Amino acid sequence: MPAVRSFWMLMPLLVGVPVLSAQAIAASDTTSAQTPVEPKALHSFDLQAIDSSVDPCVDFYQYACGNWRRNNPIPGDQSIWGRFNELNERNRYLLYVDLKKAAGSPATPLQRKYGDYFAACMNSDQADQLGDKPILPELNRVAAIQDKKELAGVVAWLMARNGADSFLRFGSQQDQKDSTQQIEAVAQGGLTLPDRDYYLEDSPRMRQIRQEYRDYIETVLKLSGDSGEQAGTEAGEVIDIETALARASLPRVELRDPARRYHIMTLAALDQLEPNFDWAAFFAGVRAPKVSTLNVGQPDFFRAENDLIASQNLDALKAYLKFHVIDSVAPWLSRPYEDASFSFFQKDLQGQAEETARWKRCTASTDRALGEAVGQDWVKQNFPPQAKQNTEQMVAALKKALAEDIQSLPWMTEETKKQAEAKLDAFRQKIGYPEKWRNYSKLRVARTDFVADLHNAAAFEFDYDLSKVGKPVDEKEWEMTPPTVNAYYMPPMNDINFPAGILQPPFYDFSKDPAVNFGAIGVVIGHEMTHGFDDEGSKYDAQGNVRNWWTPADRAAFEEKTDCEVKEYDSFEPVPGVHLNGKLTLGENTADNGGIRIAWQALLATLAQQGKSIDEKIDGYTEAQRYFISFAQIWCQNATDQHERVAAKVDPHSPGRFRVDGVVRNFDEFGKAFGCREGQPMMPENACRVW
Repeated sequence: MPAVRSFWMLMPLLVGVPVLSAQAIAASDTTSAQTPVEPKALHSFDLQAIDSSVDPCVDFYQYACGNWRRNNPIPGDQSIWGRFNELNERNRYLLYVDLKKAAGSPATPLQRKYGDYFAACMNSDQADQLGDKPILPELNRVAAIQDKKELAGVVAWLMARNGADSFLRFGSQQDQKDSTQQIEAVAQGGLTLPDRDYYLEDSPRMRQIRQEYRDYIETVLKLSGDSGEQAGTEAGEVIDIETALARASLPRVELRDPARRYHIMTLAALDQLEPNFDWAAFFAGVRAPKVSTLNVGQPDFFRAENDLIASQNLDALKAYLKFHVIDSVAPWLSRPYEDASFSFFQKDLQGQAEETARWKRCTASTDRALGEAVGQDWVKQNFPPQAKQNTEQMVAALKKALAEDIQSLPWMTEETKKQAEAKLDAFRQKIGYPEKWRNYSKLRVARTDFVADLHNAAAFEFDYDLSKVGKPVDEKEWEMTPPTVNAYYMPPMNDINFPAGILQPPFYDFSKDPAVNFGAIGVVIGHEMTHGFDDEGSKYDAQGNVRNWWTPADRAAFEEKTDCEVKEYDSFEPVPGVHLNGKLTLGENTADNGGIRIAWQALLATLAQQGKSIDEKIDGYTEAQRYFISFAQIWCQNATDQHERVAAKVDPHSPGRFRVDGVVRNFDEFGKAFGCREGQPMMPENACRVW
């Protein structure tokens, strides 16, 4: 299943949970304010953020962001706080205002639906009264299992009913060999901790997390009625099963290779691969469209899972399923469940001191469940047509600059350049919001049981995903909701996508001079374009199919240049003793380094058209300096050590400091702009360059 190449990991770091899971929603919230207060308006290019006591040639990140970082400590309910979070906070508040109004006096049937969803979520008193009653049907179904042969049917029932991905993941995807078609796919899954290393790595930190995780499992199992002894036994069984699944799972770096996640097999071959799992019952239980073949992402995983099912006793397998039922909605059950979930997932794992206000969590949940419903009203108020037109103009300028960059590459032959240009010409772009909104008429929502609403939303999304199988791909579909502060490139679609949420200050402000906007949103656009040509995106052709369009010599030259970036970023330490994984972050690092060059070229062309010079000054800074400062300031941030440790394991993006210093040190125009000398930290003698 190909990854969405997003600009920022706004989505939660906790992997192995469903998209609409409770942890995913809770982990993406911001601020600790219990009473909603409108955040301040944001601005691009903050002079007050600059720490002029720092030499920009020695540490440009601290120079551009030093005062901002001192004046913006991490809020109590956050593990990371930066410019992305600030804008996300403002967008979330504006969305909250719409939701609150819809919950009280809806003007349309659609507003009534998302207003009811939000109102049900906000009713914490009702959640406390219900306790674990909302999940008793699932718990009873698991408890009733009498034979391992029933396991697949129950896994399917849970997945289709509430989106719980126990043991595996299943859904639709574009065919890597024919991107116009949607096929069924199964892939490794079933983990709760952020990454397989959390189960397998033998370090004091990981051992501590595993103990805290075991304590959490015991706590929620006891809340559901287990005795202390039973909860202890079952917690050990859950960890044993998840550890076995982790051991069978491919590492994240290997999953970045499309060849490692694409294996078309017949249903009969899948049965032979894992005969201890009743695949016929599973496909019937999820109401999957009838197919003769599907993609089995990681065959070795399912071979190992077959042995796991054989070796584990039935009670252990039932304990694993029971825990996943509880864990999937724990933050939305009564207060003891909510506290236990927060204590482990946010406090222990991420270093977040306080729980996020419920109105923030409920706004996030509603956006995830009915994003294109609430987004329709949000964009009317917060994204005028002129903003869309201006963005389209910038995209055109960046696309032209990338075409010129490809032509100028000394290491690429004409044969491969023609293929790269064909891919660039085929780029699709989506800006602001969808041309056609999703239809939510089949989603059932009530104000009386929010967990039921969560389950209905997950089931609605699951059915929607499976309905794509066997049908032509919808090229106009979005993967993010309109208020989202992010952007992404989708390799099988060969498209770049910019939600309305990020097309706001401090990223996008057309009252500012071109240098400020090209340094911020321009680099974002260039970043997403470069993803089409990073180590993963470059394996997809203009039609979004996995196909080698490179000559062997050009591919070898490309890999030699990306190896330079791997070694460079491997050396960076976000926390003392914790290094970045240069191979995991390679795609994002390549996109960062390419994006700043492309946006620079587009800026020069724009200034020339306006009869202006890159050396003209505004507020004491040249346009060149304003460009780089604007770029750096979108990455001003503070983060807890715990957050940085998790991110180093799971986030394909480098932390803000290295997305700035790691990029400008590779771009000689930066050194010229600030008068750096070769050999200084921000102007090394041997810089890396791919695009």
